[in-house]
Amino acid sequence: MQPQKPKWEKRLPKRLSVNTLDARRTLVILPIEVSTTDTSEVHSVKALLDSGAMGNFIDRDFVRTKGINTWSISRPIPVYNVDGSPNEAGQISEVVDVVLHYKIHSERTLLTVSNLGKQNMILGYTWLKDHNPEVNW
Repeated sequence: MQPQKPKWEKRLPKRLSVNTLDARRTLVILPIEVSTTDTSEVHSVKALLDSGAMGNFIDRDFVRTKGINTWSISRPIPVYNVDGSPNEAGQISEVVDVVLHYKIHSERTLLTVSNLGKQNMILGYTWLKDHNPEVNW
C-alpha cells in the first residue's frame, strides 16, 4: 500500500511538456515578484509566457542562487518535448511553493523546478488558460 500524497502534490500533473524556444518568435516576458510561503522572502524574476509549455516552471539555478526552499515530490514527473521525446533536463523531482505578484494580482502557486537554460521562469498554457491575459503585441 502506497502512502497517501499530500494535497499539494495531488494537484501536480502526471506528465509535463515544454516547447523548444524558437529564436525568431516574439517573446512575452512579465516582470514578476515571488514571495516564498515559508520565509516570506521576495525575489524579482522575469517570467516567459509560453503557450507551448504544459506547466509552470522555475529554473533550478535561480532557486539555488536565491536560497529558495524546495519540496521533494514522492514520484518524479516525466517531462517531454513537444515532439514526444524526453526533455534533456530530466524529470521533475521538486517544487517550490510561492506567491506570484504581477501588478495588483497575487496568487499562491506551485512551480516545478527544472533546468530552464536562459529563462528563470516559464508560465505555461495552464497559467494562460486560468488567467487569459490581454497581451499588447
